[in-house]
Amino acid sequence: MNAKKFEVAACPEMWEGLDMDVARFDKARLMLGETYEKLFLSQTRRPEKMAYFDDMISGIFGGRIKEILTVKKSGKPVVGTFCVYIPEEIVVAAGGVCIGLCGGSPGSIPDAEKILPRNICPMVKSAYGFKAGRICPYFQVVDFVYGETTCDAKKKTWEILDRLVPTHVMEIPQMKRARDRALWLEEVKDFKTKVEEISGSAVSKDNLAGAVRLINNKRRALQRLTKLRANNPAPISGRDALLIEQIAFYDEPERFAVKVNELCDELEDRVKEGRGAVGAECPRVMVSGTPMALPNWKIHNLLESAGAVVVNEESCIGTRYFKDLIAEDGGSMDEQLANLTDRYMRIDCSCFTPNDERVDQVLKEYRQSKAQGILHYSLQFCHTYNIEEIKIREACEGEGIPYLAIETDYSAEDAGQLQTRIEAFLEQIGD
Repeated sequence: MNAKKFEVAACPEMWEGLDMDVARFDKARLMLGETYEKLFLSQTRRPEKMAYFDDMISGIFGGRIKEILTVKKSGKPVVGTFCVYIPEEIVVAAGGVCIGLCGGSPGSIPDAEKILPRNICPMVKSAYGFKAGRICPYFQVVDFVYGETTCDAKKKTWEILDRLVPTHVMEIPQMKRARDRALWLEEVKDFKTKVEEISGSAVSKDNLAGAVRLINNKRRALQRLTKLRANNPAPISGRDALLIEQIAFYDEPERFAVKVNELCDELEDRVKEGRGAVGAECPRVMVSGTPMALPNWKIHNLLESAGAVVVNEESCIGTRYFKDLIAEDGGSMDEQLANLTDRYMRIDCSCFTPNDERVDQVLKEYRQSKAQGILHYSLQFCHTYNIEEIKIREACEGEGIPYLAIETDYSAEDAGQLQTRIEAFLEQIGD
């Protein structure tokens, strides 16, 4: 794909059928293609197997939407989600498609700010704006969306979003006691009931067991990729690895796992040969904090443009999504739902209190990734991560880990200031 100009494929007739603002969306499509070519295809020493993921971006608003429409026309559910707490295994068990709808672009935020307050999380505004502006085919194709209560901005926005698309909310307990697990299990059962209502048929225990294995395999492939990134020189750039993690929320799970494993086979060969995407002298940085939804590549681009390589993402679009598997030894439906609930309770989002396990996990991943410094990334107005950053910083100071905390949004307005701070941070690593 490097031989010719990269382009995100256009499907205007299909988009019109989805009641999209086609003229406006087409401008965004062209901008995405230009940005992608600049940030990704300009890299040297890229693994050859990244070609699949380039193709995935090329067809992200075309070919992949057509696949999802085929599933929908067969009567299977298409469910949009905003959080890694929503159990995608249940959707897959019903033969459906689970799609991540978090917004990572500033382009849709003005649409949201016509309704929502300005001083809330940009990810929430971006997601709402995509639907309000009719500029996201994934939003247009879903049967319904499933929100959750991990933060105040989200849970109140879901009430307003319900006016535009059927929106159902899963209550996420804010603690992890036995009574909270019992509540969570009931929410999982309610989610299963809702999916069954849309699909018109019950989810069988055999289908759920198969879906658990399928999604576990997707997570195993991502775990394998993460382990390979711990090598020096890093066999793949951080921005390419982040892209793969983002695509995990859009692609067909079985195919995605196959393609990630094919890439990992190539990366293993590169490790054996000592060939990296960057030199062994590059500062190694771990990024921790809030999710980085597609196409939010801001922090990785700033870090790697300054000469670093990102070797790990401790975030919901990162290890928090795939570090834990679901036990596959459940027989009955009740046993499987209990196993599923136990796995999802191990996710250490900053919405929980207390949340010392996340602090421990950050330090663990720092050591496993062989990083040399941590950049903690928080979106503006994300109060839970911004406040929990205090404990992450204190833990890093206690361990003598070079550390930088950044709070930002999706705009490019602060890029120069952030670049200066990042360069100083990388000098600290080099001292």
